[in-house]
Amino acid sequence: MADVPEPVRKCASLLKGTRSDTEKFAALFMVTKLVKGKDCDKAGKKLLFEAIGFPFLKKLLVSKDLPSDCPPLVYKSVALSILTCFCQEEELATHKDIIDAIPTLLEIVEQADDEDYEDNLIVVSEAYSCLKSIASHEPGQQALLATGAIPKMSQIYSAQSFQTDEALHLIVLLVNKFGIVSWPEDPTAFHALIQRIALDMETDHTDRKYELCKILSDILITCKKEIVVNSLEGQIWPESLFKGCGDILKAKIGPKQRDPALHLIATTLQVLGIQWAFMDEQKQFFLMLLQLAAIEVRMQMDEKKLETTFKQADLLTCCFVILEQCIEYMATDQLDLEPKEKQTTYTALKGAFNQVLNVLNRVSQDKIRESSNPRDKNFIFAIVRILSAWLQQETTAMRPAIYKLLPFMLKIANESFHDLKTWRSGPKDGEQPIDVLRIMLPALCHFAVEEEARRVLFTHKQDEVLLESLELYFSIAHWKRPPIPRAERLKRMNEPDPVPTPEQQAEMKEARGAIVSLCNILMNFTVLEPKRAEDSPLFANLLKFVVENLPELKDTPDNLVIHGNLAVLGLLLLKQQSKKVKQNDFSICRYIQATIRFLWDAYNIDESNDPTALVVSIAYKGYWSDLSELWFLGMQTMCGVLPLVPWLSEFALESGWAEGIVKTLKKVKIGTLPPNVKSAYEDFLSQLVDVNADVVAVLKKADALRVCRNHRMMDLGKKLFGD
Repeated sequence: MADVPEPVRKCASLLKGTRSDTEKFAALFMVTKLVKGKDCDKAGKKLLFEAIGFPFLKKLLVSKDLPSDCPPLVYKSVALSILTCFCQEEELATHKDIIDAIPTLLEIVEQADDEDYEDNLIVVSEAYSCLKSIASHEPGQQALLATGAIPKMSQIYSAQSFQTDEALHLIVLLVNKFGIVSWPEDPTAFHALIQRIALDMETDHTDRKYELCKILSDILITCKKEIVVNSLEGQIWPESLFKGCGDILKAKIGPKQRDPALHLIATTLQVLGIQWAFMDEQKQFFLMLLQLAAIEVRMQMDEKKLETTFKQADLLTCCFVILEQCIEYMATDQLDLEPKEKQTTYTALKGAFNQVLNVLNRVSQDKIRESSNPRDKNFIFAIVRILSAWLQQETTAMRPAIYKLLPFMLKIANESFHDLKTWRSGPKDGEQPIDVLRIMLPALCHFAVEEEARRVLFTHKQDEVLLESLELYFSIAHWKRPPIPRAERLKRMNEPDPVPTPEQQAEMKEARGAIVSLCNILMNFTVLEPKRAEDSPLFANLLKFVVENLPELKDTPDNLVIHGNLAVLGLLLLKQQSKKVKQNDFSICRYIQATIRFLWDAYNIDESNDPTALVVSIAYKGYWSDLSELWFLGMQTMCGVLPLVPWLSEFALESGWAEGIVKTLKKVKIGTLPPNVKSAYEDFLSQLVDVNADVVAVLKKADALRVCRNHRMMDLGKKLFGD
């Protein structure tokens, strides 16, 4: 107390000695002078805060029952002026009483357009100052989030009230802190806010345009993507962003303008997808964007010191996001390019990726590769990710250089995968780690068929990480309801079954894609490295994983493609490891039943418009481009497995599948059975006859003679009926 200046102590004593609100209010005018003076330090402000008592200040802010010798606005103004000074000190800005006053302060800024405030806008200004100080500290940020400050400020900005930039800066501060949690389930406030800023950005032609680009990036990246994308109907902000960004790309601009524009474009693509780049149904914006991102990558990575390149990590990561989406879109063959455009595009991409490769090579030999700085680490992840996206499409270029760099790329990808695995097994604090391995899997599908690359993969034990990742992605795709504590089971018995959240559904979709790529890689390993697939304990564990988990997979349309992939992978492994398979192994039995279901359900005539035509079943039709080759490979591999594990033929008989094939083909019109389907069924039935004597009688009873005659199944006919 001795450190507090004399005038402040006197004022505090005077305040404590007041006998009425009128006396206390009169003393406040002295406080307003003191708290703004240089003598009033932290201790002085605290003393005055306690002497006034917060209930009195709150009364001045909200009460209608005040002495009538001053307008209510004067009382508010004095109270806010003092509060603003108090809030400059962290100890007071985080004081429970001031935190509790947040709704009152929000109410004042929400009423900025009221006639009451027109003559005294300083009141609104002071309220914003208080909120800004409160928002600088963790307790205040949490309280602002809990009181719905973000949607309220969004409404204020979208209504273009007084001092809306203050509202906007508060929103940016809070969304940067809280990310996706910032927004309620109802996207109305979000859309209104983005629409207002996007329109301002589109129509402004001063430097503010680029400030708004930065603000839009910060806010857009935090949105609840699924909810926002599903509620876009009638919203015009995507078009405003498209026009505004298009104007920037066409203008002569320097780095100060280009960088925020690239950030905004990358963020918009992450939220709205590549279709946003075709809003005018032309390809010019897309091509301009691809060229700009590729040139920027070349310039920023061109023979500079690594430290200089790493300083541009944020900008380069945005360019990588743009390039990744462009490459993915071009791979779908939906883009109709002239020969000259193709050449220009390929040249730009090749130039950019040569630089990416050079930089990654230098990183692999530099101490920066061991950096524990999260920014450096994430940038290295981003470089490996974009190179993987390019290698998924560019399957022949730069091979010797790639093989040399592959061990380092695998090290980085595996590190990112293990970070994710650790994060998922814990309390899931902080942001979800980037999973570079998942992005790298489609490129590894190509490497799996290249002998030199396969040698690198096995030398670095990548097969072990692939099995580990299959286990993790399966646990994500095969979502189970969270366990209910025993004590709560009775009272929650009648609750509806919970469903995955939109975020979980997005994760499940990604995991399913990863499983398909993994099965593709592992199938190639099994076929191209047969000795390893036969002898390696890892491949034995892989078969064990497949036979135990495939029967557990939920029978849903979303799971059909992974069901087929796991079924066929299991057959290929079973063929290689047939010597180790024990007869009537329960898990193998369940696995074979699940595999038969996949192969059996693919074709039927019941769902055809023509009762004599064999068609792909409705359940499979939407996925047939992903399943067609798998089905034929599955039928072919089943034929290879039966002579090695003949007791599996019992399941084809007992399930009724063999008989079902004959009965179905009997109804199919002569000459309409596709040759490849005919061969698949004939080879399978012939193989069954060879390994199981009981099959002949069953097929004959089902009228196999007519089927063999109708569809000219000569080999099967000979086996059943002789020459």
